[in-house]
Amino acid sequence: MKNKKTNNLLSMGLLLTLLCLSAETTHATETDHTPEGVIEVLISEYDDNTSAGGAILVMRDNEVIYSRGFGMANLEYSMPFQEDTPTNIGSTSKQFTAFAILLLEEEGQLSLEDDIRNYIPELPVFEDTIRLRHLIAHTSGYREFLNTLAMGGWRLGDHVAREEVLTVLQRQPELQNKPGEVFNYNNSGYALLSMVVERITETPFPDWMETHVFKPLGMEHTLVIENPGQIIPERAFGYHKGEEDRLIGVLDLHASMGAGGIYSTVADLSRWAANFYDPVIGNEALIARMQENFVLNSGTKSMYAFGLMITELHGQHVVHHPGGDMAHRSHFMLFPDIQGMVTVQSNYAGFSGQVAQKVAEAFFHDVMDIEAPAMEEQEEYYLYDSEKFDEIAGRYELEAMPGFVLEFSREADTLYAQATGQPRFEIYASSDSTFYMTVVDASMTFHRDEDGEIYAMTLHQNGDHFAKRHTEPLWKPGEEDLAMYTGRFFSEELEAFYTIVADEEGELTMQHRRLDDITLKAESKDNYTGSFPIMSLKFVRDNNDEVTGFDASSGRATGIFFEKL
Repeated sequence: MKNKKTNNLLSMGLLLTLLCLSAETTHATETDHTPEGVIEVLISEYDDNTSAGGAILVMRDNEVIYSRGFGMANLEYSMPFQEDTPTNIGSTSKQFTAFAILLLEEEGQLSLEDDIRNYIPELPVFEDTIRLRHLIAHTSGYREFLNTLAMGGWRLGDHVAREEVLTVLQRQPELQNKPGEVFNYNNSGYALLSMVVERITETPFPDWMETHVFKPLGMEHTLVIENPGQIIPERAFGYHKGEEDRLIGVLDLHASMGAGGIYSTVADLSRWAANFYDPVIGNEALIARMQENFVLNSGTKSMYAFGLMITELHGQHVVHHPGGDMAHRSHFMLFPDIQGMVTVQSNYAGFSGQVAQKVAEAFFHDVMDIEAPAMEEQEEYYLYDSEKFDEIAGRYELEAMPGFVLEFSREADTLYAQATGQPRFEIYASSDSTFYMTVVDASMTFHRDEDGEIYAMTLHQNGDHFAKRHTEPLWKPGEEDLAMYTGRFFSEELEAFYTIVADEEGELTMQHRRLDDITLKAESKDNYTGSFPIMSLKFVRDNNDEVTGFDASSGRATGIFFEKL
């Protein structure tokens, strides 16, 4: 029997949808009002010799004002996690790849307007040109290779060669969107950018980064890994909870170079942050460009810049990027107005995603639109009549991720949210139309029309994500539909088979020989939602109304056709 916890880790750690699957919330039990006291409470459950741990560093006025390690970097050898412990920073690495591209452009070796095929001609030719800026901005239209491989049967622990990124893209028959039209977070683009650096400089990407970025900044404990088994002295090993909540060691992700795959320390990341405020490499113009939002074809400004997200926190301008590998968790936050930085790193898959923001609130509350955190108090919840939630309860589908549905429900006085393919979590009211989660830093605002009816919702998490409400009742297929929906389906693009079966109640289940079964939930005729790695599918019919296959999607890889055999 396949391990469902393994699949949950995969969807959480590698393929980051909008919501984390496993994070925990702590409340203070001490009365220390200082920022240091706040941190002691936040990390208390991770700070002993039996726990995976992490490290925190805070800067202000371009000076380190706080730094602390906690818990263990390696439980087998009783090695504590310290400020100079190298740890996998996951997608926080993307800003380094983007920086490398800008350095090469400054030297005249490339232009962001260049066609990616100028450097990687083995990529397929499409009607629209994919430029380097599209890769940096996550708007290329390429499939995300990790999601695509997972849809084909790849699972945790499988080896993925770096060259398979190209193989996945070479088999893609058409773009998912016109370049520049849609933001769709995509590791494929950054993997390609690392290859561009190699082909222009004729130097392996890890070597080029060490020579041109890490060493000049004094980042002596930072490197790009070439494979998960690479020896990194005194590094933090990754852990997640397995059966009976026992911690299990997890190897790093394969083929992550460019999109992730950097090991660094919080001390080294403070040197990187200092380069934003007093450039040693690059110049002020280049650093400013790193923080410029990309603009979509429609003229809409994206929240994404050069491997960085641009948002606000309590009135403070924030430049940041989270990261996650198989078990490591990372967050890097710059506060340019005060030359500040917060970075939080952990080697535990269940580490709370709220810690970085709460650290920032504790240290920088004097310049934020909030009061100093009173950590000895429990959360003060808005007094809300839970029965009013019945007019909000229902299903809401994100416009930017078709098939990704948030379902809201109530049991007595307890309110819940559940994302497609993920466990449900309790939510709390902050007004009659706004709610928030404590498991992750996320909140929701529900919108009413002129008649006062709830018609949509916005998810606030690393930006604002609009979702329309499903007003139609869930569709139930008849016997004729079930007969056409069931059977064996094959994708030539993925070289993968799925079998769809129906039980006595007419419920559909997808089966793959290497993956856990996927229960399908009808949204409307021919449209179903599932769970990772196939979040949604739409059955395709011919002119005779016969089902000939389905298009499968998983957020970052959409519209992959499976033919009915």
